[in-house]
Amino acid sequence: MSLGAIAALIAAAALLLLVIFLIPAILSFKKTADSVSSLADLLTNELKPTITELKQVLIELKTVGGGISEHTGDLKSFMAALGETGTQLSSINRSVGVVNSLIGQVGAVVTGFKVGGKYLLEQYLRRKMKGE
Repeated sequence: MSLGAIAALIAAAALLLLVIFLIPAILSFKKTADSVSSLADLLTNELKPTITELKQVLIELKTVGGGISEHTGDLKSFMAALGETGTQLSSINRSVGVVNSLIGQVGAVVTGFKVGGKYLLEQYLRRKMKGE
């Protein structure tokens, strides 16, 4: 056997050993690829309805947000009107306080006139009774 034939035989044996050791790795890689493929299919099938539902929820949230932003102006107007009403009620309360004070003063004057009138009437009647 020549040196070239021995070298070819050694190369063939090395190639055979390489193939023998690579076959389990190749089979394992194939199983992994199949598993990844089935996982991708599962995720695609499971996530599509979920993504569709999430899109619908986002659309509803945008609608609700738009409705809220539309009514923000109404709420501001209502709060402004409420503030003006509070100011008007405060003014009315001050006016009622002034009128109440005035009524109290008028009541005091009327009571003074009554007492003074009674006193004058009594004095007049006493003098009349005494004959003056």
